[in-house]
This record gives sequence, structure tokens and C-alpha cells, in this order.
Amino acid sequence: MELALATDIRIAGPLAKLGLPETKLAIIPGAGGTQRLPRLIGAAKAKELIFTGKILNSKEAADIGLVNDHVDSGTGFEKALELSSLIVQGGPIAMKMAKEAITKGLQMDMYYFQLNHRNSGLFVEELCYAQVIPTQDRLEGLAAFKEKRKPVYKGK
Repeated sequence: MELALATDIRIAGPLAKLGLPETKLAIIPGAGGTQRLPRLIGAAKAKELIFTGKILNSKEAADIGLVNDHVDSGTGFEKALELSSLIVQGGPIAMKMAKEAITKGLQMDMYYFQLNHRNSGLFVEELCYAQVIPTQDRLEGLAAFKEKRKPVYKGK
């Protein structure tokens, strides 16, 4: 599960079992579980899962936001393909900058309340936004929207 927690999006198949049972072995999750799980599902629920070592099925995991989605039959592969087909329609530079803004911003205070606002999530977002403005992809996206067609992004 710690490997899954390190990913951006998680889809669980019907046979999935997710949990961090390390405390039952007198150890703790040592590959990021104690840090990523609370950020994903909240501290109280993460503590409950880690302290009890409870194993969740795919529906339970989806219900608490541990996985983005689950499937009742087959594998999660088709669902993952469906989701990825939507993601690849976006501009590649915008996707990269969105991921960076989210990932770095979550590690900071959101607002500019400090004198040095360069440590805020909104400042990180501003920097990432500035990187997409001069791109050809942005111009293509605007043109495609105006012309009511699908954009053709080139990552430039």
C-alpha cells in the first residue's frame, strides 16, 4: 500500500486488500505510510488504520478516499485506461505544472500571511501558472476552444 500511496491516482480491483498492518508486527510503516496516508485521508482515519492494522477491501478504500475508484468485477485496468484517456487530452506542460503546484503546495501554507510569501502554496501555483503562459500549447488550447475543436498539443 505504501507504493500505491506514492502514486497520483489509485484504482482498486475487486480483490484488492489495502492496509498498513505493520503495528501488528511491532513495527511501523517505514516507506512513507505514516506521512502520505494522513495527508490523503486525514490524520484521525490514518491513525485508526495504522494503529489497528485493519485491511480494507476496494469499496471501503474508495469510501474513505484511499483510492480514487474501484471496480466490482474484472480488474481495475479498464477503469485506469478510461481515466488515463481523459488525462492525456490535457496539455502536457499544464499537466506537469499542475502536478508540481499540487505536490509542492501541499507541503506549504496556502496563504501569503508570512512576510516571506515565497513559502506559500499560492506562490508556487503562481510560478507554475507563469510557466504555461508563454507556451504554444496554451495558444493552441485557446484557439481550439474558440474554433470548437479538440486541441492538438505538442508539449511546447
